Amino acid sequence: MTLRFGGVVALDGVSFDVEQGEICGLIGPNGAGKTTLFNCLSRLYDCEGEILFEGRALAQLSRHRMAGFGIGRTFQNLALFRSLTVRQNILMGTHCLRRAGFLAHAMRLPIVSREELAQGQRADELIELLALGEVAHVAVAQLPFGTQKRVELARALAASPKLLLLDEPACGLNHEEVDQLAALIRQLRKRFTLTVLLVEHHMGLVMALSDKIVALNFGRKIAEGTPQDVRDEPELIKAYLGASV
Repeated sequence: MTLRFGGVVALDGVSFDVEQGEICGLIGPNGAGKTTLFNCLSRLYDCEGEILFEGRALAQLSRHRMAGFGIGRTFQNLALFRSLTVRQNILMGTHCLRRAGFLAHAMRLPIVSREELAQGQRADELIELLALGEVAHVAVAQLPFGTQKRVELARALAASPKLLLLDEPACGLNHEEVDQLAALIRQLRKRFTLTVLLVEHHMGLVMALSDKIVALNFGRKIAEGTPQDVRDEPELIKAYLGASV
């Protein structure tokens, strides 16, 4: 992938694979191109090069079809409907699964009731799984930041993704919450057969959680491999500390 904003090269020929069922950590200092890469994967940006998901080029798909195609994501800055309740926000995530059209809804055909029931059950399952039951009917604007992060994760899961893009999920969490997050991501991968691509600055979380790590700096890939392989990579140390050791 290559992406330029005027004279700035945000991504410079970045290429890597993520295997099905893998947790891949994407790391690098601020401005390395991590969130830009996420925006290319979710088709918010168009880039040079080819992105394949299950053998299909994502450039062939419209942006609004990404969630229904099996790619879900959370955002570095929360993207929730603040005036809606937790349950309503999660139900928003099921919208891409609906098959009944405008006419079916206008006539209240049986398919509409079946879909609403199934989507409500999905939302309730995620509310229980992410321990949101006590706040299910509270507007998200009234909730602490850590709880809102769980709501956004639940909304992403509501669309039944195959690939889950997590953009700094540990941002703003305390040490105990970070430990709980690591356990939760492992649980979600197993329960929903997920592949996870994770952008995160919390190195303890990334190293403990990832099967594989890809490191970026100034839009270039500077390291790739297992956490053990990447940890001592001179280019990565230089990117973070400003000098090799």
